[in-house]
Amino acid sequence: MSANPYTIGLGRNAANYTPLSPLSFIERTAAVYPQRASIIHGARRFTWGETYGRCRRLASALAARGIGRNDTVAVMLSNTPEMAECHFGVPMSGAVLNTLNTRLDAEAIAFMLNHGEAKALITDREFSPTVSKALAQAGRALPVIDVDDPEYSGPGERLGSVDYEAFLAGGDPDFAWQGPADEWDAISLNYTSGTTGNPKGVVYHHRGAYLNAVSNIVSWGMPPHAVYLWTLPMFHCNGWCFPWTMAANAGTHVCLRRVEAKAILDAIREHKVTHYCGAPIVHSMLINAPSEWREGIDHKVSALVAAAPPPASMIEGMNTIGFDITHVYGLTETYGPASVCARHPEWSELPLEEQVRLNGRQGVRYHLQEGLTVLDPETMQPVPRDGETIGEIMFRGNITMKGYLKNPKASEESFRGGWYHSGDLAVLHADGYVKIKDRSKDVIISGGENISSVEVEDVLYRHAAVLAAAVVATPDPKWGEVPCAFIELKEGAQATEEEFIAFCRERMARFKVPKKVVFGPLPKTSTGKIQKFVLREKAKSTQAID
Repeated sequence: MSANPYTIGLGRNAANYTPLSPLSFIERTAAVYPQRASIIHGARRFTWGETYGRCRRLASALAARGIGRNDTVAVMLSNTPEMAECHFGVPMSGAVLNTLNTRLDAEAIAFMLNHGEAKALITDREFSPTVSKALAQAGRALPVIDVDDPEYSGPGERLGSVDYEAFLAGGDPDFAWQGPADEWDAISLNYTSGTTGNPKGVVYHHRGAYLNAVSNIVSWGMPPHAVYLWTLPMFHCNGWCFPWTMAANAGTHVCLRRVEAKAILDAIREHKVTHYCGAPIVHSMLINAPSEWREGIDHKVSALVAAAPPPASMIEGMNTIGFDITHVYGLTETYGPASVCARHPEWSELPLEEQVRLNGRQGVRYHLQEGLTVLDPETMQPVPRDGETIGEIMFRGNITMKGYLKNPKASEESFRGGWYHSGDLAVLHADGYVKIKDRSKDVIISGGENISSVEVEDVLYRHAAVLAAAVVATPDPKWGEVPCAFIELKEGAQATEEEFIAFCRERMARFKVPKKVVFGPLPKTSTGKIQKFVLREKAKSTQAID
């Protein structure tokens, strides 16, 4: 057999191959648009030229302290300029960025610092009470760099020997950073929420971060120079890769420390924000805000919604206030969103109720994700496209994690059969669009019948008094378990348990109707997800009645 002519003298070299990395985005944008606004935060303003220089200073200062390839730098920060800079400056030094969830307790933070073997910690003064306890529990010396945000005037103290701005001042704005030697090199470490046992460390690589950052633009249809408001925490899946996306887009970050309806709407109006992301609860806040707070917002605002399957009422509500919403879906293990409910122009001609149904699906794969399907997790065969047969959502492709840090058993299990197993139960529709029915652990099995908690929640959200709803199983002596609804009412609204039970009975099979309704604020994560594991514990002591 003759030699392959397409390999002779056609190898990789510096002229025709560069490992993919999102770090290249900021270098290009700083060269092409050095004077365009990069970050707005309160009274502070930066250009892309300035931000690039600050990122290089950070990389230089870290390298000068012996931090380099495969070292971990942990950050405990709000959505501030410093957090955006860390997404470039830390990996520019060769290190791996570990963004910590600011709402976790000291024990969890201490575990992450030790498990990730952090070589340094950059932390905001606001979180000093938790961080100081975590450092003590970690039981080892760790260099601490303090961030004192001018927009924060609350309590807290500095814990380290150097302030962030002083640290940057000692760095070189012309630092000759190098991209990764291999695009498979780790760029970041993100811990799962760890609702049971210790959290798992999800490892991202440069290639995946690059491709998902680009997919955010392409799959959402973002125009150049978008103005992006940070309602989504940057610590969550690296802000769904949007710190890198906005550099590629040559857009503007508008930072926000607190996710509050009035602050969000004021920022949208003042800075002409064009895009933002968030969990359903964030969008519901805006829908239920006083109408006068939205006055003066007369430009197009595009939003992504993810986390829990969005209730139909939220999608309809966003349409009512004139915001353009797109549904995406993903997990920490897929760099945030890796699928999108890609809309068809002809859907806009359909009745609103049908539009809401179509737009409420998890959709199809992101442009740069290679595979998304629903398989029987035992046989690994595709389920029929009948919208009825339930299987597990599976992903494969370049925007799927490397695996779990120091946990080969969990990594192997999650990739069983050549697909990433999401744990989400779903159906496939005739057009190939995925629709989540439930998390496998959230399905309620009552008298041998499976009940989708999502289906029941969707009905509850149709009630005018509901701000947030969650349904979990509660023990029942006759049926084994039955649905228990936890409901957070809108401000000023009133409703009774009997009213909600009657409301549900009119709209679903009797066995699916909640047998118990509990009112009060729902526990949520920092990203707006309702913490069903907390509610499940409460429901165990809530005896349902037939």
